[in-house]
Amino acid sequence: MPNYAFSYQINKNCRKGLIMKKLLLVVTLLGTLGSSTLMAEILNKMVLIKEARKDVGEMTPKQLKHLLDEGEDIIVLDVRESEERAEGSIPFDEFNKENFISITRGNLEWKVANKIQDPDVKIVTYCRSGGRGALAAEVLKKMGYKNVTTLKGGLKGWVKAGYPVKTGLGEVILPKEK
Repeated sequence: MPNYAFSYQINKNCRKGLIMKKLLLVVTLLGTLGSSTLMAEILNKMVLIKEARKDVGEMTPKQLKHLLDEGEDIIVLDVRESEERAEGSIPFDEFNKENFISITRGNLEWKVANKIQDPDVKIVTYCRSGGRGALAAEVLKKMGYKNVTTLKGGLKGWVKAGYPVKTGLGEVILPKEK
């Protein structure tokens, strides 16, 4: 005589196993889709940054240093967040401090007109590594500022070129990364 209870238990366990396999498949697919979406978002951001750099161009740290040393009329616009600014900045002195402005990237569209009135002045934006600086320069161009570019590599590019950074300890030259 067949053991129906045993047979029922096997079928029940098989159904549980099948349900678990289906659930695992759904979770795996959702994970893959989620990471694909995340990758797509990252790639989209990189495309936007690349397009912005192409649109506004990039100034090398050497070119910016030369302009600053020559006393050119140039605005250096730091678009980093305030906590990032604590890391240091491109140095300025009493003679050109009004040419160094800080406006976070998130507040740029609302605050820039009050701080930079001349649409023809040369503006060089920078952030930590260059991405937000490029996006900020592109926005400024769209807002009517005619002579805008971004610092290639941002503050990291400046440091990598061997130029000093102004910190709470004074001007320091950081060792080059290997």
